[in-house]
Amino acid sequence: MTLQGLDELDRRIIYELQRDARHVSSRDIAADVSASPSTVRKRIQRLEDEGIVRRYGADVDYGRAGYQLFVQIVCTAPIPERDCLCEEASGVDGVVGVRELATGERNVVVTVVGEDGDDLTRIARELSALGLTIAEEQLIRNDASLPYAGFDLPTTPDRVRR
Repeated sequence: MTLQGLDELDRRIIYELQRDARHVSSRDIAADVSASPSTVRKRIQRLEDEGIVRRYGADVDYGRAGYQLFVQIVCTAPIPERDCLCEEASGVDGVVGVRELATGERNVVVTVVGEDGDDLTRIARELSALGLTIAEEQLIRNDASLPYAGFDLPTTPDRVRR
């Protein structure tokens, strides 16, 4: 399924799940879009089955959780090995995110969490041992994920966009 295969209900469901998957129910979404809760549940299941909605997760404040080092490590991976190296990097203890970039020499961004400098050193060594070349390390102060507004329905006089 592609974006062209998504209708307004699919897009609205995705928007609401991105906005707050923990607190929105199929009944809430159904009331908002004039559909039945069972229709919304079936659509969610289909979106999951098709791999459009891949997972649900918590947005963690690592600093408040006691992990003061929240770092983005920018790496270079040889193009033919990039997919495999990204998958392997996701298995390193302390790695909380791996982003594969399609352009540029710095084509892998690994997000890591550590208690101290020793954690970061260990993680960097493990990433290097996999075959990633570390170009830069950046301390992250704050990180936010937001729902994509393109999935939200247009505003109508009787419905206010959130």
